[in-house]
Amino acid sequence: MMTAMRAVIKAVVIFDVIAVACVILGVLIVRPFGMDGKETAAKSAEPPTAKEKEGDWPMFRGGPNLSGRAPGALPHSLKLLWKFKTEGAVKSSPAIVDGLVFVGSSDKHVYALNMQNGRQVWSYATADAVESAPCVVEGSVYVGSSDGFLYAFDAENGALKWKYETDGQILGAANWTQSPDGRIWILLGSYDNRLHCVDSTNGEAVWVYETDNYINGSPAVDDGKTVFGGCDALIHVVSLADGSKVMEIDSGSYIAASAAFLDGQVYVGNYDNVFIRADLAAGAIVWKYEQSDSPFFSSPAVGPSVLVVGGRDKRVHCIGRDDGKVIWTFTTLGEVDSSPVICGDKVVVGSEDGRLYLLRLSDGSRIWSYEMGQAVTSSPAVAAPVVVVGCDDGHVYAFGAG
Repeated sequence: MMTAMRAVIKAVVIFDVIAVACVILGVLIVRPFGMDGKETAAKSAEPPTAKEKEGDWPMFRGGPNLSGRAPGALPHSLKLLWKFKTEGAVKSSPAIVDGLVFVGSSDKHVYALNMQNGRQVWSYATADAVESAPCVVEGSVYVGSSDGFLYAFDAENGALKWKYETDGQILGAANWTQSPDGRIWILLGSYDNRLHCVDSTNGEAVWVYETDNYINGSPAVDDGKTVFGGCDALIHVVSLADGSKVMEIDSGSYIAASAAFLDGQVYVGNYDNVFIRADLAAGAIVWKYEQSDSPFFSSPAVGPSVLVVGGRDKRVHCIGRDDGKVIWTFTTLGEVDSSPVICGDKVVVGSEDGRLYLLRLSDGSRIWSYEMGQAVTSSPAVAAPVVVVGCDDGHVYAFGAG
């Protein structure tokens, strides 16, 4: 089953396969640089979320609400700073904290790399591919593996603290929340159809929430709740305090992507080629964007007035946040499963055409691109002016000011 799933992720997904399994990935990063397009940049940049530091990208999509936005700005041109070779495809999305890059590889390892030169600081071998994005909280790294375990490491030296077993592979990234007594709880979905809440101090389950199908994406966290989509086609809303169900919203089709969750609004795409915004107060879908003829496996980057998401129609879509209307699209030569990052007045995103793109947020025009030669399904991490991303060619790439 797991071998078949990895083959599905590496190739073009055939529509009838998704009935049995959903696939995704994702991740990004950023740090301040010179601003241009001042009006758009000023609107888009926001302070980091709780416990994030300027210049860090500690987890998939940058922070617990999975908004996909990085503080600071990126230059008009990037140059390759370094690349690090693993022995398998890098579908995992990197995290960046305190000068270290954390990333998984299909070679079954988790790596910590020096942010300045890309040299390996430590690595740890799991029993299967690591496509999940690491989550770094208070000196520890939490990452899932296709072997079904969530691993907790010391971020500085890679020492294993504990591992927590689920009954299915873990492809989506872990997230975190603070418990009522101030501890850190780790959240993750598994192909055992469950969302797990795990105590970070001892690796023991706090609560488990059961669904009717695989959970492929990462849960988003905000306002005392966690929100995630499943291959049961539902948007699940769960209380963080005790894992009880708050509500379910039917999206109409399988959800492989991770949702963004801000201000009581949920933004996520499904396998029926529809991207939606749902309002939790109303418990209903507010609008549907149906300008794609292919599924959404990418997760959105959400700005103050727009959101940007990749599609399997080979396009990057910019959509009005309030009304769900198309603002622009950018066409690549391959499917876009990589999740975009908004940084200032720019968008950075990978494509299965083997390129990393830098686009203008205002109109979607291409500013810069770099050809790696194989699919980029990893989502970029942005610690401006540095962008780090994985590639199916087995390398982790870092780009900076040119």
